[in-house]
Amino acid sequence: MNFTNFMNSKILIIGTGGREHALAWKFAESLGWNSVFTAPGNGGIPNSYPLDISDFQAVENFCRTHQIDLIFVGPEQPLSEGIVDYFAVTDIRVFGPDKQAAQLEASKIFAKKFMQKYGVSTADFQVFSHTDEARKLIEEKKGDLVIKFDGLAGGKGVFVCSSVAEAEKALAELEKSYGKKVDFLIEDKINGDEVSVIAFTDGKTIKTLLPSQDHKQLFDGDKGPNTGGMGAYCPVDMSPGVWQDIQENIIQPTLRGIQTEQMHYKGVIYFGIMVKNGKAYLLEYNVRFGDPETEVLLPALQTDLYKITEACLNGNLSDIDFAFHPGYFADVVLVSGGYPKQYEKGKEITGLEDLPEDILVFHAGTKRENGKLLTNGGRVLNIVAHGNSLEEALEKVYKAVEKIHFEKMYYRKDIGKRKNYEL
Repeated sequence: MNFTNFMNSKILIIGTGGREHALAWKFAESLGWNSVFTAPGNGGIPNSYPLDISDFQAVENFCRTHQIDLIFVGPEQPLSEGIVDYFAVTDIRVFGPDKQAAQLEASKIFAKKFMQKYGVSTADFQVFSHTDEARKLIEEKKGDLVIKFDGLAGGKGVFVCSSVAEAEKALAELEKSYGKKVDFLIEDKINGDEVSVIAFTDGKTIKTLLPSQDHKQLFDGDKGPNTGGMGAYCPVDMSPGVWQDIQENIIQPTLRGIQTEQMHYKGVIYFGIMVKNGKAYLLEYNVRFGDPETEVLLPALQTDLYKITEACLNGNLSDIDFAFHPGYFADVVLVSGGYPKQYEKGKEITGLEDLPEDILVFHAGTKRENGKLLTNGGRVLNIVAHGNSLEEALEKVYKAVEKIHFEKMYYRKDIGKRKNYEL
């Protein structure tokens, strides 16, 4: 793409959270905010439009009205519903895998069979189609296992169990939501250190961003219910041996599988990995950026995101060298009281104007009303800081968090403070 076309390009980012705000911010670095649109967006993202993103015809009409030639999909739902397939017959390009390839996230069973077929390092598993069929295995393993619903469940379909009682409770949850006849799998539980590896692919090459670590549980010390993510940092320091193992036994076999299956995959691929005794195991694929990992990975990325996107779509990702800013990036997520269960919206947010200039704020669940910024979701804000060391980044981010207020605001106070013994 020549420079003139580059400057004339317009992009639509699909989604509504902190991930999408970070994407819009990163694209605006090269395209300018006037060329970056987000739908539905939120109260902190410029050029946000309340569009029904499941209505692909409406999305197409919006793109034609605003002369947008590229769509970057944030969440998994539109990809699993076939947004790439829909636009394949138009002149509007979509960054992401098609519906078949999106099954790597949309179907846990499809993904595990894919891993097994192509020799990707992962935990052993068994597939079930009725909850009663699983009880014998649960007894055999004394409930020390992981139960995964086959389809998309908004992060609520995975149950990490440590006892028969917990496993039975997980089955009851599945039955309540889907009935006794339900497709799910049970896999061996691997206890170790978790790391997120997010990469770009053009279907021929996979190139990774910095390794990062998410913090899923609500409370300090990794206690309490799973959430969409309470914070993240990058890079994660790991030994060369572990990184080589991830490359050789997870990433490259995945690429071989994508090529052998002739998947149309030009987008982001996320590897959720557990490391135990120096050995890496793939827990899951996502077919898009993780959230809140995006909020640290994109500030750390020095290479132009639009150039990477174009290279993936054009099939020449191998020509792009990824460069990263030195140091560490830390993100603390501020959530509504009661999240991830019941919480109230409409609480006024104050203090953002008091933050230092080098602190980044990515909005998630916010809206603007009558000149005020209000909470409008469970995860409300991502506060991101950069430091020469992880300790410096964490000190800066937590000082910034103390300046922000809304009623019943909650956040974890131990982001980035795990001891990663296995990495």
